[in-house]
Amino acid sequence: MSYEDVIPEPFTDALPRINPEDEEIEEIIKNCEKTSADAATSKVKERLDLLENVILNIAITGNTGAGKSSYVNAVRGVPDDDEGSAPTGVTETTMEPLMYPHPTMANVRIWDLPGIGSPKFKAKQYLKDVKFKTFDFFIIITSERFKENDIMLAKEIMRKKKLFYFVRSKIDNDIRAEMKKKNFSQEEVLSKIREDCTKNLKKVGAPKVFLVSSCDLGNYDFQLLIDTLEEELPMHKRLALLQSLPVCSVAMIDKKTKALQRLIWLIAFSSSAIAMAPVPGLSFACDLGIMIAFFQRCFEAFGLDDRSLKILSGRVDKSTEEVKQPMKSRFKEGVDRKVVMKFFTTAEMGAAITIAYVLSTIPVVGTLATGGVSFGTIFYLLNKGLNEMAEDAKLVLLGAGLEASEQEKEDRDKDTKEPEPEKEP
Repeated sequence: MSYEDVIPEPFTDALPRINPEDEEIEEIIKNCEKTSADAATSKVKERLDLLENVILNIAITGNTGAGKSSYVNAVRGVPDDDEGSAPTGVTETTMEPLMYPHPTMANVRIWDLPGIGSPKFKAKQYLKDVKFKTFDFFIIITSERFKENDIMLAKEIMRKKKLFYFVRSKIDNDIRAEMKKKNFSQEEVLSKIREDCTKNLKKVGAPKVFLVSSCDLGNYDFQLLIDTLEEELPMHKRLALLQSLPVCSVAMIDKKTKALQRLIWLIAFSSSAIAMAPVPGLSFACDLGIMIAFFQRCFEAFGLDDRSLKILSGRVDKSTEEVKQPMKSRFKEGVDRKVVMKFFTTAEMGAAITIAYVLSTIPVVGTLATGGVSFGTIFYLLNKGLNEMAEDAKLVLLGAGLEASEQEKEDRDKDTKEPEPEKEP
């Protein structure tokens, strides 16, 4: 039985599916009836702490001039000329491993490693010098063909059983150069580059090569790279990665939404445990603090904070107010106590309590309702706020001209579609 069967519109839009899509969360839920409340709560809090505070170390390496530093800045959502950005240039600017923390998620660390183009390059020694064990995965970047040094490094990383990915950078430059030629086809150019790169990497099997432009992460293969990382990283690392990435497409916003929904299960469970404490007013005070902290996390993850909007405005040559203007939710001016308190109005709480009651009657989910209506209300309210922000993020992206509307996509598809051959009479 699904909540869609028993909960009418508009409430269903504010909830994810009953299945939280996290094996460990599912296991916790299934075992709720088999263990004590204290044991279940302890397990939930342990899992929540891991997801919220996990350290993710990403290593960026490659040949001198390949665009490593620009890529470091791009995935942090920081312009190349911004204070705290990785220095860029045509010569090697990185002489030792340099760590650049994410601007809003200090637990996500991007490392700019020295170039591997030295004639004396030795993969084993290089990995030792850069403290190999520190990193969760490696991005090996080139702006041309992958060379012997790249292959040697990949082999050594593979031998040590760590994840690595090949990224061919500066694709926008290649496209601009080819556009001047007759019979230009972007798909053919990209296919040719990809084949050429893959051909040079036969010594490491058949690795995927991702074509990326640091100037425009929304184009080419960046989304495909993220899809691959999402499949291969452990769940807790994956969540940290998705939260930290800049908003460059509607697909990215959807991924962030789905990832943050997984947190809601654990947060709501923790809230229900607090609700059982015999201290007057404790549950409400904690719920309010929990909601403010979660919404602030979402606000920054969706790039709706002032810093992110300022960077976006500079990128699209619009004022911050113009970029912000499409936002419609209650969070347009930010996240604070006053805004979050609006969730506790009679209308909002009436809907939330209705949801809470229905959820409590559904097998499995009902086992989480030991804290009265707390689980259901927090579950509903956090999802409602999350969805409001996700919609704002999509409107901002559309308004900035970085994502085509559905109508524009349809028109573009019509223009590029080959005409059907005329039927013979």
